[in-house]
Amino acid sequence: MTMETNKILCGDCEEVMRSFPDNCIDLIVTSPPYADQRKHTYGGIEPDKYVEWFLPKSKEMFRVLKPTGSFILNIKERVVGGERHTYVLELILALRKQGWLWTEEYIWHKKSSTPGKWPNRFRDSWERLLQFNKNKQFSMYQKSVMVPIGDWAEGRLNRLRGEDFNRRENKTKSGFGMNQSSFVGKKMVNPTNVLYMTTESFNKGHSAVFPIKLPEFFIKLFTSEENIVLDPFAGSGTTAVATINLNRKFLAIDNVEENCNTIRQRIKSECNQNGKLW
Repeated sequence: MTMETNKILCGDCEEVMRSFPDNCIDLIVTSPPYADQRKHTYGGIEPDKYVEWFLPKSKEMFRVLKPTGSFILNIKERVVGGERHTYVLELILALRKQGWLWTEEYIWHKKSSTPGKWPNRFRDSWERLLQFNKNKQFSMYQKSVMVPIGDWAEGRLNRLRGEDFNRRENKTKSGFGMNQSSFVGKKMVNPTNVLYMTTESFNKGHSAVFPIKLPEFFIKLFTSEENIVLDPFAGSGTTAVATINLNRKFLAIDNVEENCNTIRQRIKSECNQNGKLW
């Protein structure tokens, strides 16, 4: 079955995805509404009901994702009654029971967060990006996201000792230490799972702030050109724009017509600026 791509689909993502064939998506990157947030668009899902609300949608995501694909979920807890609610942790456990493998967790460190003022806590300056897969073997292109090795290497690699030339059990007995000499001569290395990115927003009227570099990182890491990237909660279309910029194909779903129109205009503008057709 031929899959139409580079489409903005307006409707409930659970219903829209039912029309997709099995195993057709290479990557899902999305930021769904958090509990009780975006009440005017999603009705405000109560924390205690969040898992029940999300699981039918993730079931369809599981069906449409390729066996080699990945699912990146941007989500965070909220404070209820003076403590952090556990709905994110409960969702992780429920997704594992649904068949997903919780492969990795990335942290988005918001470099531009402003201070908050509460009597019993500080402002969050980070959010989770949870990676789920259907199988232990999945597509991953680490070289596409490598970073400069950094200043630490200049001094550290000039004073290597005997034990630095072997992979060995480290002193804390928590695992095996790296053969430090393997970094000699390298200019680029893999990043860590903490992503330092400034908060930004294309659409100031939209309640979810999602920097374009965030989906770009995962699109580079988990897809190759012409692969299909799905965002079931597309919002202002940042994932779709990132997908086009990286020469992949996108499918964007949102249940608000205004958002869908915003995405269309945004993509047309991006394509015109970059000399691309859409």
